Amino acid sequence: MTPNEEPQYVGIVCLLQYFVWNWVGLIVPDDDNGETFLRTLTPKLFESHICIAWTMMIPRVSVHLPNKLLLQKVGPILSAFRLIEINVVLVHGDKQSLEALYLTLFYFEVFERPPQRRVWVTTAQWDYTSLPTGIKLASVSLNGTLSFALHTNVVPGFQDFLENINPFHTNISFFPGFWFTVFYCSFPMRGIHYRDTNNCTGHEKLSGLPGSVFEMGMTGHSYSVYNAVYFVAHALHAIYSLRAQQKGRRDGDKQDPWNIHPWQLHSILKTLHFNNNAGEEIFLDEKRELAAGFDINNFFLFPNGSFQKVRVGHVDPLTLEGKQFTINGSAIVWNQKFHQVPRSTCVESCRPGHSMFVQPGKQVCCYDCVECPEGRISTKMDAEQCEPCPEDHYPNKNKNWCIGKKLSYLSYGEPLGTLLVSFALLLCGNTFVVMGIFLLYHHTPIVKANNWGITWALLSSLLLCFLCSFLFIGWPGKVTCLLRQMVFGVIFSVSIACVLAKTLTVILAFMAAKPGSQMRRWLGNRLALSVIIFPSLIQTAICIVWLATSPPFPESDMHSQSDTITVQCNEGSDLMFYLVLGFMWLLALISFTVAFFARKLPDSFNEAKLITFSMLIFCSIWVSFVPAYLGTKGKYTVAVEVFSILTSSGGLLGFLFFPKCYIMIFRPELNTREQIARKK
Repeated sequence: MTPNEEPQYVGIVCLLQYFVWNWVGLIVPDDDNGETFLRTLTPKLFESHICIAWTMMIPRVSVHLPNKLLLQKVGPILSAFRLIEINVVLVHGDKQSLEALYLTLFYFEVFERPPQRRVWVTTAQWDYTSLPTGIKLASVSLNGTLSFALHTNVVPGFQDFLENINPFHTNISFFPGFWFTVFYCSFPMRGIHYRDTNNCTGHEKLSGLPGSVFEMGMTGHSYSVYNAVYFVAHALHAIYSLRAQQKGRRDGDKQDPWNIHPWQLHSILKTLHFNNNAGEEIFLDEKRELAAGFDINNFFLFPNGSFQKVRVGHVDPLTLEGKQFTINGSAIVWNQKFHQVPRSTCVESCRPGHSMFVQPGKQVCCYDCVECPEGRISTKMDAEQCEPCPEDHYPNKNKNWCIGKKLSYLSYGEPLGTLLVSFALLLCGNTFVVMGIFLLYHHTPIVKANNWGITWALLSSLLLCFLCSFLFIGWPGKVTCLLRQMVFGVIFSVSIACVLAKTLTVILAFMAAKPGSQMRRWLGNRLALSVIIFPSLIQTAICIVWLATSPPFPESDMHSQSDTITVQCNEGSDLMFYLVLGFMWLLALISFTVAFFARKLPDSFNEAKLITFSMLIFCSIWVSFVPAYLGTKGKYTVAVEVFSILTSSGGLLGFLFFPKCYIMIFRPELNTREQIARKK
């Protein structure tokens, strides 16, 4: 009829976990019972990451031992307690086996200061409030104790029965001796006499005794006995009823129906199920054990030896998994030493944003706190490991929460995008102005000397270069990703081919001016057109192969930047991208080289000088583009490419055409055939 101890082990672990006590002391008797408790509980604590700071084995003593022998046994316990600083101590054992522990606590309270103020967690076996005569309750040390106890309930009429007990009106033999012990009065008629005391009157009240002497409520042990008696009573009632029915059917049977052997009750006891007077269902489980749990009581002790016991929790093995343990933490009154829920850990808890790191050779509770690595967080205290954030989130500064990443791309609305758009529009406007000036002055020698067809093709390609920068700004869609690098590569190749055609035209014109030169036949639009079309077709072929094999596509890059999702165009093939750039650089290098060697032609207006300088700027920009492109991330990579497109194209426009526009507008006297053809 005593419940199985397994729910008590579950309750101990749950209680320690509830208050986050993972560094506790353990006191058990130095006998087989203590070893069994240790052997059973230790693995359960270890599985729950609760560590035993120290274990104290209490020897069995008696208050009646000689003082010298008693001090010899209790002395080591006194010394150990003086050194212990832990707040939570778990105690297992019964009243007899732990008498040495109680004597130690009593000694500290009476003879030493301060008392042993801790959180004592006791098992149901130790009824520490029931004390031998002459020993007071250690009310300061044990105040606030949390005690597991066999489940009990209020039985109607039981307290009234205790209130009205009179030893003279009952035949129970032990009552006079009990009355003599607790009330210090004599029973002369029973031969019980105490010197200098009055005789017992029978009107003494048990309710007037301190709780340590007599507890008015029904204890868990008494409740088990109470239920056991009713079990047997119900079993007897059942068998008597059965035999009475059988006797009525067999009148000639001489067997005494009331002669029952104990073993004959077994089959009935196994199946009994009834409600007791306290309103609880009483039955045996499949293991033939009482289906009951344990109460968790909190004790508030008073100096006069009385106490107040409050049930603050329960362990019920019959409820659903995970709900077997319940406790009301706010109802607990702690020892006066603690102003809030006590802490009992080997180290300070790891805050969110950190994880536990157990050093080799140390218990799992004695860990170091290590900050979560990049990209990981922990949201609870004492996290075993840090968890990664989802791909579209990143850790906050304290690494205890994940924040959604913001989308990033080079948009028109942000300052950088607005600046680049404004720059591109300005250059487009300048191109239209240059075109207008050239149209306005198309009859002048300086325009005629510049090969109108090549000039118009170059200005048109430069305008398209400025406009193609708009493909790089804004949301990277599927179409824009396919077009941006292809359009950029082809148009730039056309522009550089036009510059190369201009350079060759200048050289051929100078060479053809020499008497008897055979270069006259190369002059004309056919050569210039070939120089422009042939490189452009090669670049177009490279782009077609790129589109056919590994075309660019939009993607969301979640890893390059920790707090940002970069919406960008994946080039598909880095090799093809750099092949397009490489061919463009090759054309620019050829154009620069040809112009460089033609820069010293003796004409007063030598366009090769302008081409040389403009191509030098162009090559410098695109050589510096590579490290800048590789060294930036996200939208700034796109901004670098747009800036390189605009500045290199703007350089060609400015250095090739602005000097000519200046002469046409502000120095018309230089815009004559004689000035252009004049030798230095």
